[in-house]
This record gives sequence, C-alpha cells and structure tokens, in this order.
Amino acid sequence: MIAARARRFKPPRPFPCDPFPANSSSMIAPVPAEWSPHRALWVGFPSHAELWQEDLAEAQAEVAALAEALAGPGRERVRLMVAGEAAARAAEALLGRVAGVEITPGEFGDIWLRDTGPIFTAAGQAAGFRFNGWGGKYDLPGDEKVAGQIAAHAGAALTRHDFVLEGGALDHDGLGTVLTTRQCLLNPNRNLRWREGDAERALADALGARKVLWLGEGLMNDHTDGHVDNLARFVAPGVVACPAAFGLEDPNAPAYDAAARALAGFTDADGTPLRVARIPSPGRLVGEDHRVIPASHMNFLIANGAVVTPTYGRPAGGWAVEALQEIFPGRAVIGLASRALLTGGGSFHCITQQEPA
Repeated sequence: MIAARARRFKPPRPFPCDPFPANSSSMIAPVPAEWSPHRALWVGFPSHAELWQEDLAEAQAEVAALAEALAGPGRERVRLMVAGEAAARAAEALLGRVAGVEITPGEFGDIWLRDTGPIFTAAGQAAGFRFNGWGGKYDLPGDEKVAGQIAAHAGAALTRHDFVLEGGALDHDGLGTVLTTRQCLLNPNRNLRWREGDAERALADALGARKVLWLGEGLMNDHTDGHVDNLARFVAPGVVACPAAFGLEDPNAPAYDAAARALAGFTDADGTPLRVARIPSPGRLVGEDHRVIPASHMNFLIANGAVVTPTYGRPAGGWAVEALQEIFPGRAVIGLASRALLTGGGSFHCITQQEPA
C-alpha cells in the first residue's frame, strides 16, 4: 500500500503564509482533552481498493474490531465514515448489527480523519485547516472536503483557518497546553517562513492554546514528518506518556529518550511540572521492503469507557496494555491488531476524531 501511495507523490506545496502578527491574541477556550466526555467518535473505514490493495480486507477487519470495541466497552457513539458503495456494503456486513455504530457515507481520499477532519474546539464548534497531503506527499481527491462533511454531519459551526495543520501534529491537555514537534509544525513543506512564535500565535487564535511545548524529531520514516501522536501523549493533567525503547535494535531509541528528557523539564500552561510515564515501544518493525515502519503504541485512542491501543504481534504489545491500564484505572484498556493499518502509515488515533459532549 505504501508503494501504491508513492505513485501519487507530488512535490511539496507549502502554503505561503505570512508570519502571524505579534499582537495576535485569542479568546477561544482550549481544545478539550481527549479523556473528556465525547458525544461521538468519528472513524474512517478503508474504502479504496487501489490504495489498500491486498491489505484492504484485513484493514477493514481491524477497523471493524476497533469500532465494535468503541461501541461496546468504549461506550461511544461510533460514526463510521465510508466512501463508495462497495465500502458501505463491506461495513454493513462487518458492523451492520453492532449497536452504537452508525455507517455514514462520505467522500475522502483515505481514512486519516485525525489529519483531514476538523478539530472540535467545543460542543457544536469546530476548526478546519488547509490540508496539503502531509507536505505534498499524498495528494488524494476528497481529503480537502472531509472537515466540512464531518462538521455538517455533527451540526457543528466550522471556522476555517488559512494555514496548513494536521490534527495528529498536536496533543492537548484540555487546559491550553499543546504538545507538538518542530520536525512537523515548523517544516517548510507546510507553512513557509513559520517560526515558533508564528505557530504559537496561530494555535492560540485557532485552538485556544496557552502554551506550546516543543519536541524535536518524531519516528523514523514517518511520512507525517514526526506527528506527536506517535511520540508523546497527554494522559492526565500534568502527565505525559512517551515510549521506552524495546530491544537493542529499536531505531527510535534516541528520539524516545530525547522526548522524555525534554518533557521532564517542561511545565504546563499553569506552571505545573510535567510527570513522564514511559510505555514500551513495539521495537524494530520493518515492512516488505525491509525499511523501518513507524509503529507506535502512542497511537492509542481514549474513549469514554476504554483506551484502545494498537498492537503489532509483538510481546511488547501486552506490556504496553499493562502500562496503560495503570495509567487509566477507570477505563478498560484493549489491545487490538493494527498491522494492516500500519501498511498505510498509521493506526487507531490517526483514523479517528472525537466530538466533545
């Protein structure tokens, strides 16, 4: 599937925005934390055979298992977005009798709704951004329409912002503290001429950010240019989880340790020092071309009643579930297979977006 996507590569098309003015300010409330109550959870369903090729059926089965877990112990209203009649039939066959799952027809290039969809800033309010295929790498028709479709289905007022941003590039504590990486957010293939101050003012104006915490590099060979939702995640006010390398050949060990050291020296928007919880990484995983692939247990999803984390058929998957269960004692922690989804470059957090209650 990666090879199929590569054939659609186009040169990066960064948005030539000017730096935000120095006196920019925001009265917007911060984006709710993911552990806050949800009205619904949007999930993308693999729909394009030309992209997923031989992995399509397995990827659909993995998403169906996720949707069933979210609708059951996750206590979520799942809105499963499907593109085309064939995908709708497949979704109906897998999930048509599962209570709590609503199959919602839509148009999208692929399933990564975290990045192409809106960011809900409050109940009934959403923010939409320019999307340029992760810096021009994968330009798929329909992706630019996702934010408007989801907001319309949700009955949310959509405010559009004139800069490039993907939801997976940020993580929020609900109090105005935002985690991100310089590798992604300051990459010139997104917004030309952005510096940290420009990005911070943009996030304050659009998403109510009070303080931005900057990490450096993300995972090796991550086509998102280092999305933070593969590297570090808020799990409670003042608490951030990040991976600990598994195995001597873990290629991301330096990035994990650099992130943990940086996080240990940060304070949140209220000045509280952060605590860091280390979660075992999956270790070194390679694809059919023998290149390292960006597998991460950080791509977990926090639902109303559960936390669902991807596993990749490795021993560390069980240990990651145990570690997350200690962090989330009030939620069931569920590990589900995600190897087919990973062939597309992401996992559960990447294909979802929460709609706050």
